[in-house]
Amino acid sequence: MKRRRLLAELLALSVCILLSLPCPAPAASPQPGTRDKCPVCGMFVAKYPEWSTSLTFKDGTTEFFDGAKDLFRFYQGVARYAPRRTPAEIRDIRVKDYYTLAAIDARSAWYVIGSDVMGPMGREAVAFAREADARSFFKDHHGSKILRFSEVTPTIVKGLE
Repeated sequence: MKRRRLLAELLALSVCILLSLPCPAPAASPQPGTRDKCPVCGMFVAKYPEWSTSLTFKDGTTEFFDGAKDLFRFYQGVARYAPRRTPAEIRDIRVKDYYTLAAIDARSAWYVIGSDVMGPMGREAVAFAREADARSFFKDHHGSKILRFSEVTPTIVKGLE
């Protein structure tokens, strides 16, 4: 009986110790350095932190962009902009939520197309984490469409030029 109690106490103590250990912080989104240029247009990305986006390959290499529009151009034309890469090598794609400036998963974001808000390269696909925010922005800034990542086609991107 004493042995079971001792084992139970040791187990409880072990659980308490494990629960008190610090958890690793979530990995921060990569940030562009002062020399990082958009591979699509050549602009220095760090000058536009509120618009910066990123695409990270499975080997850890990250490309930075001065807005979602150029990110989409790159993503839709990997063979052109990164001839030694394939779309299957892409691990993570991040865009900035327009209202919070938080880096969010580009594939789950909502995009407002055709608004009166201009990015560093003019007309832009403005990203949001929440559909409600996209709808509010759409109304306030005269957007023409609200789309999901997979709905932003090369024709849509071309229309933002």
